[in-house]
Amino acid sequence: MAGARSLASTPSPRWPLPPDQPPDPLNWPGYAEQVARAVEQTGTDEAVAVARESFGAVEAITVRWDFGFLGGSVGSVAGQRVADAYERAAEEQLPVVLVTATGGSRMQEGMASLVQMPAAVVAQRAHADAGLFQVAVLAHPTTGGVFASFANLAHVVLAVRGATIGFAGPRVAEALAGSPLPQGSHTAAGALAAGLVDEVVDEADVTDAVARILAWTKPAEPAEVAAVASPADAEDRTDPWVEVERSRAPDRARTGDFLAAVDVAAELHGDRAGGDDPAARVALATVHGRQAVVVGIDRAANDGRISPAGYRKAWRGIALAGQLGVPVVTLVDTPGADATAASEAGGIASHIARTFDVLLGCPSPTVCLVIGEGGSGGALALASTDILLMQEHATFSVIAPEGAAAILHRDAGRAAEVARLLDPTSHRLAELGIADDVVAEPVGDEIAMAWANVARHLDRLADTEPVARLAGRRVRWRHPLAVTDG
Repeated sequence: MAGARSLASTPSPRWPLPPDQPPDPLNWPGYAEQVARAVEQTGTDEAVAVARESFGAVEAITVRWDFGFLGGSVGSVAGQRVADAYERAAEEQLPVVLVTATGGSRMQEGMASLVQMPAAVVAQRAHADAGLFQVAVLAHPTTGGVFASFANLAHVVLAVRGATIGFAGPRVAEALAGSPLPQGSHTAAGALAAGLVDEVVDEADVTDAVARILAWTKPAEPAEVAAVASPADAEDRTDPWVEVERSRAPDRARTGDFLAAVDVAAELHGDRAGGDDPAARVALATVHGRQAVVVGIDRAANDGRISPAGYRKAWRGIALAGQLGVPVVTLVDTPGADATAASEAGGIASHIARTFDVLLGCPSPTVCLVIGEGGSGGALALASTDILLMQEHATFSVIAPEGAAAILHRDAGRAAEVARLLDPTSHRLAELGIADDVVAEPVGDEIAMAWANVARHLDRLADTEPVARLAGRRVRWRHPLAVTDG
């Protein structure tokens, strides 16, 4: 790749070892000879090499594995070299790109090898806490300690198509199971389906994919926001039940339409716990020249009813934004969280509770735009932001009118009647002080106007100090009502 040059590994003060001579703490028979042969065969001095490389207009510190060097295994020298790379990148304020191909920790060094996992994670965490970006590319194969530590902690994890990926290698896994692995296990495609990686890319496209993602970290100057149309006068409001029906209309612009209207560098997939709920969308996007992590509820999947896995994915996005100091924009369009027996057993209530906590505590600016229907706590957990915007014909209710009618009258058919009592309309919520602003609906397929409203509020929040902004958010939601009666 263009612009590559080697960086010397800085010896650790706790283990000042020459980088070309790994230790042999176990006196492993033939280990020194194995290393010598690996050096001769690969032309490198270790399983990992650190370099400065350019990906488009963005420079990064890269750590690349050579599987030909003792199976890409990580011993003491290689582990310290990885940790040193993170520290060097932190000093130079550069992102880190890992390109892994490894069988895991080096057995010939025993525990001296295994303890490189926390050593690298310490340096990785310091780099992330400095607000710097990390991308991991899992090449063939990636297993063991590298996958189970710092590689899995990167902000975006890509997998090379056809790569073998897993904690235990397939041979070990089959031996432990005593039977062949199921089809798709330990594959890049299987990892994507299980929510363990964010994207699968062809080997030839890795450089372009990394460049696309890193370009998001260096946005151009924000575009000027044009004047935004005002919604109709609140006095001209429509029957609340009509507004509920409008908010649910199948031809209404949904989260997928909103994401298609901005530049998306990458979409995060999965909760890293075996699930990827398509009703939750998390994207690294550029909104009118402004970086943002967009967390959207997609009504196209399961009617927008988010499962525990979906909330866990949302946490990933919010945490990433908080680390990088990037704004969070949430798009709400759901009748409520998934209430199936599986979600109940999976802790849906605790996941909603934690989502409130994660979003309310996020140090970055936060804006919510309700683009359709907002239903109950499952929606509000992603709407407890610095600024809560509602499109004019969006609605937000404590419970769906049908549910309320079933409870009050044992007749869901009286939903329209109950909707008029609930009055979940945008203008009513603005009067209550719950919605900060009512914004005009997109005209036809033109969603840029809606994003302009979001950008305008992002600019307003950018002018506040983080501590003051977080304090203001807590006060705003500690006292969420402007009035206490009708």
